[in-house]
Amino acid sequence: MARIFITGSADGLGYGAAENLLAAGHDVVVHVRNPQRLEAVQSLVDQGAQMVVGDLSDLNATQEVAEQVNRTGQMNAVIHNAGVYSGPQIVPVNVVAPYVLTALIARPDRLIYLSSGMHLNGQPRLENVDWTGARESASYSDSKLFITALTMALARRWPDVICNAVDPGWVPTKMGGAGAPDDLRLGHLTQEWLAVSDDAEALNSGGYWHHQKRRTPHAAAHDEAFQNALIENLAQITGITLPQS
Repeated sequence: MARIFITGSADGLGYGAAENLLAAGHDVVVHVRNPQRLEAVQSLVDQGAQMVVGDLSDLNATQEVAEQVNRTGQMNAVIHNAGVYSGPQIVPVNVVAPYVLTALIARPDRLIYLSSGMHLNGQPRLENVDWTGARESASYSDSKLFITALTMALARRWPDVICNAVDPGWVPTKMGGAGAPDDLRLGHLTQEWLAVSDDAEALNSGGYWHHQKRRTPHAAAHDEAFQNALIENLAQITGITLPQS
């Protein structure tokens, strides 16, 4: 059985993935933003999940989340699920936090990052991006392009880790809205599969997936110059260097 850490586990896709992985007998570490959200994951804790707490829009708190995860023990997989759709915290939560957690959590066997089909509308421009969240400087689409590019960079830099990005579809979560047309179960099935499956396809790295099928991401996601510039920006603003290999 695997040990899996899932960010943003209080509801939606993160909660669904945690619930199913626990039911399958895996060890799961869930995450909530603040103590007021503890009740939202109590049923998961009652099923055996461990829990960490921290606001991923705050750099110091994100570093503390990584420390909490490391104290629970070595992870086999990390699902970077947490995200926001609007406001100045888009970049800190959707891009900076996954970068920091990736750099600081003891390296797992598998890394899964939540992208979006909307990343295809993102702009591969890093100039004037406010990585701190002091102002809104990038769109949701931009943030998902950035995280997809980070995924592909990690797949290239860390050949010993299986790194993949997932488009969960437009599903009826708090972010997606009650009227979203896609199947919520399918929205987190791919993440679960990539985290624990021994299927040959799930053991490939550098994929962009939608409902367990590989798709072609934005061309910039595979642009090594863009990947390197992104990582350099993130290292500079956080003071945290991503290991090369």
